[in-house]
Amino acid sequence: MTSRRTLNRTVELMLTMFGYWPGISCVLFYRMFWMITLAITEYFHCQYLAMHFRFLNLFDLMDCLSSFLAFIKMSFRLFIFWLKQRTFFEILTMTAEDWNDYDNTGVELRETARKAKLSSYICNGIIILHTIASLAYVIGIILADADVTDQTAELPLILKMEYPFVIDTQRKYRLVLATQLIFVMVGSWGAGLFNALFLTLTLHVGSQINILLCWLREVGSKDIEITHDSFVTTMIKIVRKHQKIINLSENIENLYSYIALLQFTSNMVMICSLGFLTVTAIGSPDATEKIVRSLLFYTITNLEAFIFCFAGEYLSNKSKAIGNAAYNSAWYDMKAKDSRVLLFIILRSQRQLQFTAGKMAVLSFEYFTTIMKASGSYLSVLLAMK
Repeated sequence: MTSRRTLNRTVELMLTMFGYWPGISCVLFYRMFWMITLAITEYFHCQYLAMHFRFLNLFDLMDCLSSFLAFIKMSFRLFIFWLKQRTFFEILTMTAEDWNDYDNTGVELRETARKAKLSSYICNGIIILHTIASLAYVIGIILADADVTDQTAELPLILKMEYPFVIDTQRKYRLVLATQLIFVMVGSWGAGLFNALFLTLTLHVGSQINILLCWLREVGSKDIEITHDSFVTTMIKIVRKHQKIINLSENIENLYSYIALLQFTSNMVMICSLGFLTVTAIGSPDATEKIVRSLLFYTITNLEAFIFCFAGEYLSNKSKAIGNAAYNSAWYDMKAKDSRVLLFIILRSQRQLQFTAGKMAVLSFEYFTTIMKASGSYLSVLLAMK
């Protein structure tokens, strides 16, 4: 029997861990814990930036800035989901209703299940990739043999932070590294979670559009007339499905619009910063360690931008197909008064469904190209300053 769920268990488990899965207990405790913890982490980051802001140490400065922005994005995502939890719960309810509308043998259920299975594979892949990137980011520091007794040299830490206490024993140093390792892993999983969730919801919308396209292609055929009471019943079902798709996509846009805005604003800085770290590491004595530390982090940051732009491009193309399917249906075999109903679907589909970054830029492959060009320009400026 097909599993009737859009989100896989990995995503559900992580949403529970952050306190955003509906029905769990101690919700306020989970959310306050992560928000306060991230706020303290960002404060120590700011302390380091303030005390080490000099261009002679540009590599460490860019490294600190990259991790600082990564945790800022994480905090902002948690805050937005907290602020718009009603919208998120509505999205989950709408996806559950889509599963309940179909029987166990229909093509509708098979299409929805196929996209859910694909989403599950992608989600697991994203989480695994984020885990590998986190391990690559921390492994060099974990294996380093640091001398904590030498107070003149800066201790190698996973995250560049300025603590309010002196790390003068090996036990303190290992405890700090263990704490930072947990933060890096949780932060990376959180980033992967919200990206995977966005892609999963987008693919679910795509599956519902595919079902709608299938219904539109069969409008006016003899099979439809036999299996349904009337043409009006069929068109009511199509219009209601189209409206549900519009409502679901608008809810997703409402939930992720400002997350996408901060995502691309910070990603431009992070991409050029991490690219700078990778390029400047070439030829240095510890080039391998620095490149491994920065390269996968750079890849993940680019992947985040690509996922959002892919989702926007995918939704736009799917929404265009609705109008084309209505036009290509067998309207010429219908009565004139019946075929006019299709005009409303065509007119509504001309207002394309889309995802935006803060209502200011439409997410698409073209926008992804613009982001990469801007990041490359900033990277050139940083290399010229070196």
